[in-house]
Amino acid sequence: MKVHFHLSRLANAIIGHSMAKPPLLLLPPDYVHDATMAIKKAKKRVSFVCMMVTDDEETDKLIDALNEASLRGVHVEVAADVFTYGELSGHFIPTGYFTKKARATTEMARRFQTSNVNFSWLGRFANTPFTGRTHIKWCVVDDDIYSFGGVNLYSEGIKNNDYMFKVTDAKLASVLDDELDRLVRADNGRFSYRSRSIPSTYGTVHIDGGLPLDSVIYRRVCTLTRDAASVLYVSQYGPTGRLNRLLKKTNSKLYFNTGKDATLLNKLLIRATHFLTHTKTRYKKKNYLHAKFMIFTMSDGSKIAVTGSHNFIHAGVLLGTREIALETENPAVITQLETFFTDHVA
Repeated sequence: MKVHFHLSRLANAIIGHSMAKPPLLLLPPDYVHDATMAIKKAKKRVSFVCMMVTDDEETDKLIDALNEASLRGVHVEVAADVFTYGELSGHFIPTGYFTKKARATTEMARRFQTSNVNFSWLGRFANTPFTGRTHIKWCVVDDDIYSFGGVNLYSEGIKNNDYMFKVTDAKLASVLDDELDRLVRADNGRFSYRSRSIPSTYGTVHIDGGLPLDSVIYRRVCTLTRDAASVLYVSQYGPTGRLNRLLKKTNSKLYFNTGKDATLLNKLLIRATHFLTHTKTRYKKKNYLHAKFMIFTMSDGSKIAVTGSHNFIHAGVLLGTREIALETENPAVITQLETFFTDHVA
């Protein structure tokens, strides 16, 4: 009965997706270019949220496209986490003009206001630099969605070993557009909300609302790990908490950074995680790994993937980090993740 159930679900997924535009995995430069071209053609809306955004040589055309779209009457809403300043200048409030990139980011925000872009800094009222962060990444352009990956929009982020998926789903695009309004209201009101799961054409979209100890994404990957015959784990950090304990009991292959080429903060986090968990990584590539996905192979041979912004560490759950991920059995998504793994991770 269990085998029949999984095979039926897979068959239904293939049939259901045959009429939909196939999802497309885009490497960071391709994502920036494709999203820029889409924004230039946008007719009704652009809904954009990312942890880190700045205007530099890698992102200037996309920033220009956002401003131009707003000036021609498209509804453009942009939100970024104030952690951007922490990464660029060592300060966690947008008043530190200490680096060229920090100043460029401030000028970017001013340009957004001049162009009538509805722009918001998120996380201004967080109690510490690490609580209440918005780690979500998506760019909705009309009915197209770029998400379920980890690309931050600044030059170093675009050079990372990472990706974004492009999917077309009008209903989900509207839901995410509304979700950004909800997220901004919650951030301005200094409150969080419970995580939620949203059905879509390609699978279930999970959103963590920032409530401490409430992560639907972390719960799901723990449950799937417990039930899986084998697991492929890819993230910038090694697994921690219950997930780490479950992976140690499962036939798992783990790929995460050693900390060698990381920033000082990430290097400390990676080494602390290694010290506490004694988990070893198989990742040997030089390029910094920022992709985050897990592929679960079940006992009947079927596969389920979870891909998105979540690093699969328990610290984000404790601190109430806002995240997004896609849980899917879509063969096209899983095949492209496996190809990305072979070409860029293994």
